[in-house]
Amino acid sequence: MLHSSPLITTLAVALGLALALGFLAERIKLPALVGYLLAGILISPSTPGFVADIEIARQLAEIGIMLLMFGVGLHLSLEELLAVRKIALPGAVLQIAITTSLSTSIAIAWGWELGNAMVFGLTLSVASTVVLLKALETRSILDSVNGRIAVGWIVVEDITMVLVLVFLPPLAGWLDGDGTNTQGLELGWTLGITLTKVTVFAALMLIVGRRFFPWLLWQVADTGSRELFTLCVVAAAVSIAYGATTLFGVSFALGAFFAGMVLRESELSHRAAAESLPLRDAFAVLFFVSVGVLFDPIILIEQPLKVLTVVAIIIIGKPLAAATLILAFRYPLNTAFTISAGLAQIGEFSFILAGLGVSLGLLTMEGQSLILAGAITSIALNPMVFKAIKPLQRWLRSRSVLARVLEKPSDPLAELPMSTEQKYLSKQVVLVGYGRIGRRIGKILTERRIPYVVAEQNRELVEALRKQGIPAVSGDASDSAVLIQAHIARAKILMITIPDTFNARQMIKTARALNPKIETVIRAYSEEETMLLEQEGAGKIFLGENELATSMALHVLEQLGKVKH
Repeated sequence: MLHSSPLITTLAVALGLALALGFLAERIKLPALVGYLLAGILISPSTPGFVADIEIARQLAEIGIMLLMFGVGLHLSLEELLAVRKIALPGAVLQIAITTSLSTSIAIAWGWELGNAMVFGLTLSVASTVVLLKALETRSILDSVNGRIAVGWIVVEDITMVLVLVFLPPLAGWLDGDGTNTQGLELGWTLGITLTKVTVFAALMLIVGRRFFPWLLWQVADTGSRELFTLCVVAAAVSIAYGATTLFGVSFALGAFFAGMVLRESELSHRAAAESLPLRDAFAVLFFVSVGVLFDPIILIEQPLKVLTVVAIIIIGKPLAAATLILAFRYPLNTAFTISAGLAQIGEFSFILAGLGVSLGLLTMEGQSLILAGAITSIALNPMVFKAIKPLQRWLRSRSVLARVLEKPSDPLAELPMSTEQKYLSKQVVLVGYGRIGRRIGKILTERRIPYVVAEQNRELVEALRKQGIPAVSGDASDSAVLIQAHIARAKILMITIPDTFNARQMIKTARALNPKIETVIRAYSEEETMLLEQEGAGKIFLGENELATSMALHVLEQLGKVKH
């Protein structure tokens, strides 16, 4: 079919089909992303009827990737990434190595050449940032410790894949074994130049960009024009990404990611995120539609066993490797299960790497189709993987010996030191979570000389607190062993600041079983959570919106002289 306006035609058909199939997917309790991918398959050359313009679909997908990675950068500051570096950096790198080795070995057993097998293995080792963020946001755990570790983990994966995309072309000759580009000096020179370019770009963005772009955002906001502000945000994302590619040879994705990171340093970052969200969501849809366009469903009939093997690597092998590593770093089961469930899928970087592999002759069309089949299946199954977390945790903890072995109670940070003063062991406050809210509460308690013990999943944070002389226990406080180590049986008050209502209810239940007279104070995140907790008699509940409204109203009444002192 000929199109007089291919761009408009592609946009209209792609968005219309994506809307219809995304809505249908949500209705049958599947992620909307599955509907978007199916929309792409329906307008692909492999299915009858309308065929989208492939080149236009690819370019729209590139814009989608830029805006998606820009959003990731807006949500993650360098400080937050550094806060989880001890688990995210080695964990992600080791997980990529393990998954790539496993997948490469299987592909070689299928008779594939080494270069083909390695590219295939790398594509299965990296999860989709989009899918992970949506899963964390849906479950309201994006700002939790587990959420921050998961985001840090996926960012390390993304940066690793960006480096793979940068270094793969000069290594292509060596990988496919044809002897080209294999001169040691020439290859080393090429790799050195590439690494230098990436380093210079990153340094320029972190040193200069962190000062200039937040300043620019303020100047534009000062005009009072909403459309200019939105334009500034989008222009910064796209321009930096394009400039990074043109001047430094860095991918669009990495350029946009750094753009988001530098704009996050502005106090207007939340507004920037909100203003760009509709456009980011629209192009995210187009990205997944474009992926579906590349998929050939015939692979499901011709190679069903290979497809099943790929899916098993993604949703069993990779998560198992990640969970084992997280437990080896002495993090609790909840952290291991949450992060590994989030990684049990593949997405945008897998598609980009597969496309590059095909263009370099390092991946066959069969390999690309297997990757796309694994991606579509794993994304569709990902919600079910998340739903399996709670039953699996309950099953493991019902077998306490196995749970104790997995969670490594011999960890020195899982117990208070023997030298802990008595004032922290009786009538103390047990503070669960030491994030933004927990830190402020801790500061006030310290100023008032009120003894408290912190229960926190972030081991690096627990180490830092102990260096400051603050008693802290590492672990998931929904596990009774953690509250026992915090001496909940003799505590006066339990304060819960984490964004996890399900686990908070378990903490209250454990605390009251061990200490029936304990007072509980909990932070809620919605009216529905507040009502549920009130029905269960959870104690004193604070909802952010209510407390803000009360404080503002009291201030106004004080100014009007209507408050009685």
